[in-house]
Formats: sequence, structure tokens, C-alpha cells
Amino acid sequence: MFTGLVETIGILRQRAGSPVARAFIECSLGPLELGESISVNGACLTVDRIRPSGFECDMSSETLDRTTLGALAVGARVHLERAMKLGGRMGGHMVLGHVDGIGRVSERAPSGDATRLVVETDGGLAPYLADKGSVAIDGVSLTINRVTDQGQGRSSRVLFEVMLVPHTLGRTNLGDLRPGQAVNLEVDVLARYVARQLSIASGVRATPSSEEAPGWGGEVAENDEHHHHESRDERLLAKLRSGGFL
Repeated sequence: MFTGLVETIGILRQRAGSPVARAFIECSLGPLELGESISVNGACLTVDRIRPSGFECDMSSETLDRTTLGALAVGARVHLERAMKLGGRMGGHMVLGHVDGIGRVSERAPSGDATRLVVETDGGLAPYLADKGSVAIDGVSLTINRVTDQGQGRSSRVLFEVMLVPHTLGRTNLGDLRPGQAVNLEVDVLARYVARQLSIASGVRATPSSEEAPGWGGEVAENDEHHHHESRDERLLAKLRSGGFL
């Protein structure tokens, strides 16, 4: 488990092989242990070989397909964080290093000494993104200021806004992001489990990387949408009451 607080910046020096790629990341993380987990731009990877100037790790086909690491240019800078120690300070939020999807920077604008960043992603992640909730962008723990849903059904999209304060701009690569650039996204693990429990109670499936609409239940006719949501909410409340949660 990680906290989303970047320890240092590493450099991707090598990446070769398929379907599993071998990568060498140059860094100054200090004494490393064989087999330990390190978050690399938000993806949890295992140290397989320790070298004087960094470490080697394997990137599975799943990692290459579901994250930005497969398309990252050799020489690119990456965020690094070692797994937190039991009893350590939780400065950010609980980050597992399991990337849920890829987003793209939609907008960036200065806001005093800070930078406002807007990211767009698939609407399937919408149920797990909330105002004042947490999200990890390339492994960096951030607070969501605003969420905007766009469209319905399988083609839906969601935009969310975060603020990059001067400390974050100075300690991470996020200040270098430009519109159109891809980023790794991990939703809050607590949101995952809440959504899972609600989906079980309501009898519909909720999966962070699904292609379903933000409503979790697939597409509905526009003129029936209000009734659909109202009746679903009533069923959820009734089941939560019967289970002693309310």
C-alpha cells in the first residue's frame, strides 16, 4: 500500500521485451530490498534486481496495456514511492498501485501560485469520483475539486478538476503536463468498496474499469431516467435500512 506522496523522481533508462517488458529505472531511493514493491507513476511494480544506480523490474502485458508505462519514452521521468511501513504516517490517502484507467489532460491554467488541472476519462469511473474525494494521478494523491459528467451510456465521459499547489508542482512531474497528455488514474479504494456493496444490494454490477454509464445500471430511455434513478435509490435505501446500516 502507498500514500500517494512521491518520494523521488526516477528516470526510465531501459524497457525491452514482449509480452513482458524488462525495465531499468535509475533512482536514488536509498537501500532497496529484493522483492519490495515500488509505485512507478502509480503502478505497483516489484524490484527484481538491484543495481548501484537503481533497480530492474518486470512490466506484465496487463501493466503495459492498462497504464501509460508501455508508451512512456525511454528517458522519461517517473514518480517513485516505496510501500508505506505498517504504523507509518498516512499523509495522502490509501493508494494500492492498481491503475483503474487512463485519463487525458483536458485543461490546465494558472491559479495564483498554483495550477488548476482538468482531466477527462471514461464515464465508467464516474461513480468513484466525487467532489472533495481523493484520486491518484500518476501515483500522486490529490483532492478532487469538481466533477462534471458528460453524456450517457457507453460513450459517456467524466471530467474532474484538481489543484496543484506549489509543493506538488515542485516535487512531482505534474506541472509539466500539457493538454492531451495521458496519465494513470486510480480511484479511491473506499469508493470501490462502497460502490461494490451498493451494487450487491441493488443487484447491478459496479466495476471501476467497466464501460457502463455512470448510473451503474447501463443505458435507460431518456424519458424514464428520472423514474429509474428514483426507484433504484428507494430500493437501495430500503435494503440499507433492513441491514441495519441506516
